[in-house]
Amino acid sequence: MFETAFLDVPALRAVQGVVRLPGSKSISNRVLLLAALCQGRTVVHDLLDSDDTLVMLQALRQLGCDVTIEGTRAVVDGIGGRASRPRQAELFLGNAGTAMRPLAAALAVLGGDYTLCGVPRMHERPIGDLVDALHSLGCDVRYAGNPGYPPLRIGEPQFRLERPIAVRGDVSSQFLTALLMALPLAAGGQDVVIDVTGELISKPYIDITLQLMARFDVRVRRDGWRRFTIARGSTYRSPSEIHVEADASSASYFIAAAALSADAEGSNGLKIEGVGADSIQGDVRFIEAARLMGAHIDSGPNWLHARRGAWPLKAIDLDCNHIPDAAMTLAVMALYADGPSTLRNIASWRVKETDRITALATELRKLGAQVDEGADFLRVTPPANAAAWRAASIRTYDDHRMAMCGALAAFNPAKLPVRIQEPRCVGKTFPDYFETLFATAMPAAVVPVICIDGPTASGKGTLAAAVARRLGYHYLDSGALYRLTGLAARARKLEPDAAHEEALAELARRLPARFGEQGKVWLDGHDVTTAIRTEAAGNDASRLSALPAVRQALLDLQHHAARLPGLVADGRDMGTVIFPAAPLKIYLTADAAERAQRRYSQLVSKGISATISSLRADLEKRDARDRNRAVAPLEAAPDALLLDNSARSIDDTVEQVLTWWQARQPF
Repeated sequence: MFETAFLDVPALRAVQGVVRLPGSKSISNRVLLLAALCQGRTVVHDLLDSDDTLVMLQALRQLGCDVTIEGTRAVVDGIGGRASRPRQAELFLGNAGTAMRPLAAALAVLGGDYTLCGVPRMHERPIGDLVDALHSLGCDVRYAGNPGYPPLRIGEPQFRLERPIAVRGDVSSQFLTALLMALPLAAGGQDVVIDVTGELISKPYIDITLQLMARFDVRVRRDGWRRFTIARGSTYRSPSEIHVEADASSASYFIAAAALSADAEGSNGLKIEGVGADSIQGDVRFIEAARLMGAHIDSGPNWLHARRGAWPLKAIDLDCNHIPDAAMTLAVMALYADGPSTLRNIASWRVKETDRITALATELRKLGAQVDEGADFLRVTPPANAAAWRAASIRTYDDHRMAMCGALAAFNPAKLPVRIQEPRCVGKTFPDYFETLFATAMPAAVVPVICIDGPTASGKGTLAAAVARRLGYHYLDSGALYRLTGLAARARKLEPDAAHEEALAELARRLPARFGEQGKVWLDGHDVTTAIRTEAAGNDASRLSALPAVRQALLDLQHHAARLPGLVADGRDMGTVIFPAAPLKIYLTADAAERAQRRYSQLVSKGISATISSLRADLEKRDARDRNRAVAPLEAAPDALLLDNSARSIDDTVEQVLTWWQARQPF
């Protein structure tokens, strides 16, 4: 997951390949709570790993539920209604409505001394209709802040079950879901009846709840969408094992990306695995809406296959009450339509992670669209032509769906990038969303590259790695490739000189290297992170870099490193030879005395003895060899910016490079 303050998504042309989606948030948190309310053990497969499921898991553990996680498999030992559970707890539930509402209802029915709170936005999301329904049931639920909103204080109930429990259905379906899941805990000697007042929105989400409750052996009788009856004596029983479907809402972004894809050579669209047309999730009906707009979609029992159909997309006027989350994707697809599109009956957007109607209207206007908003509708008129599109920095409002939808603007016909602010918010439901998108996407223009060249020990590796982290870009340590080739050569008793040039080049072409997180490097399955940083490895790398055949062999590896969303590359010829068209080139320098001191400090910290004078002499000798080599000598590219960091801190140096980079962006 990207932890950067912003992520620049380059212009995209098409997607192709296969996407495996993460588990559904709605199903994951429902299943976790139902498993906790059982007695006995439930094994949950394909559980979503996200911010929302993490807060639910933490809450369940605080309530005495034993949960173990192994990848996407969870083993839940339920607490049932046992009296031995902790009777007092303060639960922090972030901004997870799928945790706050059902847990509030379940704990209100079970009774105890509990406080439920969340992030500031959660304290702005209404919960009064659920609390009113719980009061009518005889539960003790009090507001710890503003009336009608979390945080909540929960005490012991005194049940009144003789009359139906009324709950509004026109604000959020989560209120009814919460009651349905909680009330089997109170269904002792009599039926429990829930009456819905007002028009029930998001009915497919209620259907998910009912189907999952049935998997746990509680079947609810439904009279239309107005009355729900839980039979006396209802008790949750574990199904032993249960699988979580992939998230249908997440599928919408990749269906849209395929529908927006230009015809690409060798592309056969995008296969989406983990969810199919027979899904229990209501948002799978996004398929119908996407088809109305012209997308071509095939489906099977657990897969979808999407590709471009009509182009431009067809404008729609659609009641979106049945797909409240996925409908946001339609709003961005409307940017590519042949006229204005109107999404209706979406009032629930205003009480989600943010006010999504206003948020989308604001951000789509930045891209060049005309947008009208009402209490429960959004009308999007696309940019008139490619020239009317604008590069935009999209604010996400700490809303995962704003970030995921916003990235689809990168398919624009003007080939403009789009900036996503605070991209980490996708962690709520799809932590690897951007990585998944970039793995399947083809850029519409050259992938952006920042080159940082300079002499040995100038600090270019430290600087490049830091800049890459700040931008969310890939990092290429070109020197590591030569060092790795040198290590591999020594292991095969090859001297890194011209006499073995062809053998060394063949070794470089098949280099068995792997780069991991936090700078870890493996060669032939062995961790060589430390070995490649020795002085001997550095000298071998310098000798190898003077051999034309070795350089050519490693050239393709370096070019392949320029992948979405971008690359920061350091070396001695990144800007002059490897990426001569890079939009930003830095030539980093520092005087020999300062570089010798830095290298001395590094070696001493690792317990390696050295003298500053010998290190300086070695650096000056290596500089001369690098400057005078026949192939790609060390020199600044004509358009490189010179940066002397002899007296600069690393933080100051990073900020200078980022300032130069920002000045080249269109935002």
